[in-house]
Amino acid sequence: MIGSGFQNIFKIPELKKRIFYTFALLSVYRIGVHVPTPGIDSDALEKIFQAFKGGILGIFNMFSGGALERLSVFALGIMPYISASIILQLLTVVIPHLERLSKEGQQGRKKITQYTRYGTVILSIIQGFGISVGLEQMGTVLYPGWGFRLMTVISLTAGTAFIMWLGEQITERGIGNGISLIICAGIVARLPEAVANTFRLLVQGEMGIFLIIILAVLMVTVIGVIVFVEQGQRRIPVQYAKRVVGRRMYGGQSTHLPLKINTSGVIPPIFASSIIMFPATLASFIEVAWMKDLAAAMMPGNIGYELLFIGFIFFFCYFYTAVTFNPADVADNMKKHGGYIPGIRPGKRTADYIDRVLTRITLGGATYVSAVCVLPSLLITKFNVPFYFGGTALLIVVGVAIDTVAQVESHMLSRHYEGFLKKGGTKIKGRY
Repeated sequence: MIGSGFQNIFKIPELKKRIFYTFALLSVYRIGVHVPTPGIDSDALEKIFQAFKGGILGIFNMFSGGALERLSVFALGIMPYISASIILQLLTVVIPHLERLSKEGQQGRKKITQYTRYGTVILSIIQGFGISVGLEQMGTVLYPGWGFRLMTVISLTAGTAFIMWLGEQITERGIGNGISLIICAGIVARLPEAVANTFRLLVQGEMGIFLIIILAVLMVTVIGVIVFVEQGQRRIPVQYAKRVVGRRMYGGQSTHLPLKINTSGVIPPIFASSIIMFPATLASFIEVAWMKDLAAAMMPGNIGYELLFIGFIFFFCYFYTAVTFNPADVADNMKKHGGYIPGIRPGKRTADYIDRVLTRITLGGATYVSAVCVLPSLLITKFNVPFYFGGTALLIVVGVAIDTVAQVESHMLSRHYEGFLKKGGTKIKGRY
């Protein structure tokens, strides 16, 4: 039945066009990952990444899809755009002008998107300059000086701006969320290398077959947990009173208000990684004693890094949920249409009840995200796993896959085609 569902994709011209367009732009992104920035000694750069691949540079390289270790024009990846989005969302809460723009519908969102683009360029310039200076100090530059610094800043900033444009085009004309798909594509592209490294360690005797079987079972289990929790909902029953309009009677039905256990999806770990990576990366490139100590403390696996990472995940889980879901607006809409929660007064009491339920399930969602994201650090330090298993990477891949499949299925169902599951089965729901 799943096979027939995939066959139906190619019977819908618009959907087929969107999928091909998405794959074409993702291919352009993967080609750009291999275009190097001029003036770099590739052999010296490779030695540095071999020395620091388990640290913050390794995580940054994962988000860039392997572009950082080659210092390609896409080396900064999409992280400056994500950082700019974080800053704009935080400022929306404290700056009245941005708050008004966020409530003005499509035109307001366009203006905020424009500000985000400007912020992305500014952050890219700052990060590009920091990387160029750091590479000169590490001795990986063939011809150091201001010429190299300006060329690096221009190349990396242009690369990030192009990736940002690719993501927006995928979201608008393709299928799925463009920014998430670009991050996901970079992670998936490194999977064959991880499998090859695992097989090499097995042949060399550094890893036993029993450990690999345990890791495979654990990976399947974690994927199952992620799918189960991402699809999980807390359904609040809602009753609509009967009302007469003209000669017809409306309402009277029972329904529910679905609240996602993990409302924020993969946003918290991405935001948390971005916040930690920016100062930690700059600190690793600056030849100052206390900055070096700070960079060492921010290495994955250290208790300071893990606690800070978990703290940021909890913060962004609650913050993003509060930004995207307003219980007062939901309660007002229910009241206007004659809806109420049994046993709860309409209006403020309903808003307080929804907020209380949402706060409790968000605690569970934040705990689940933290547990999944800390998993790779434990495996790398305890079992010397040669790849970035689980954590943010696995959460992004599974979450983006669920969202993309849900969007494809919605296109199919809107044109009277069956989805990927058999008739009468539960339909796939995205996280958003």
